[in-house]
Amino acid sequence: MRIIPAIDVKDGRCVRLRQGDMAAETIYADDVTEVARKWEQSGASLIHVVDLNGAVDGEPKNLPEIQSILRSVKASIQVGGGIRSLETVRQYLNAGVSRVVLGTAALTNRMILEEACREFPHRILLGLDARDGRVAVKGWTSVSEVKAIGLLKEFSGCAIGAVIYTDIARDGMLSGPNLSALKGIVDCSPFPVIASGGITSLEDLRAVQSLGPQIEGAIVGKALYDGKLDYPEAMAAIGAHSTEAHHAN
Repeated sequence: MRIIPAIDVKDGRCVRLRQGDMAAETIYADDVTEVARKWEQSGASLIHVVDLNGAVDGEPKNLPEIQSILRSVKASIQVGGGIRSLETVRQYLNAGVSRVVLGTAALTNRMILEEACREFPHRILLGLDARDGRVAVKGWTSVSEVKAIGLLKEFSGCAIGAVIYTDIARDGMLSGPNLSALKGIVDCSPFPVIASGGITSLEDLRAVQSLGPQIEGAIVGKALYDGKLDYPEAMAAIGAHSTEAHHAN
């Protein structure tokens, strides 16, 4: 299992939000590239970058900052937030991003995800951001009536690289992951699963890892930035190594 540091970019800076609330932000750094270098130097071979402005506006809004990260680190970069068209998928993947996350697009325009998977097999991640089991969209500003597990089953025939399951109520709250909801996703997913939201301690990481080999990784944000988790210590605790192979770009 990988531990994947998250860099959430808003107005060009590294921030963390509480439950996705754009008005409830903590600014951690003005230079997102330096943050990416820090995580790479700590041993991360994969970094999760979210364009928060893009997630709300529906198109890339922090592309220069993401391009700077790509130029500055050798670690693989996966990007989410505002990717709602094939053109944007191509733009990111052709720029050197390893994988892209489609969330809102999967719900509002199924054909985009299906075509993206055909064009870039296993480089598309399905982002399931859920509140009480229902899928949220548009930067979590709107919650649909669609069940996360139901949406996952709809795409079972696509060449999706992995599913990122985020429990919005836990995100940025340091309250621990929603293990029962995560297990429900793992049990019905034909794809590897990445856990996100609320992971705070070594115990949380071990609990996520205990759900089985289908768990590809855990995205961790606030706990790393607040010093509640030390990245090298966390990797050692779950038996990961900083020398693990990078994803091919």
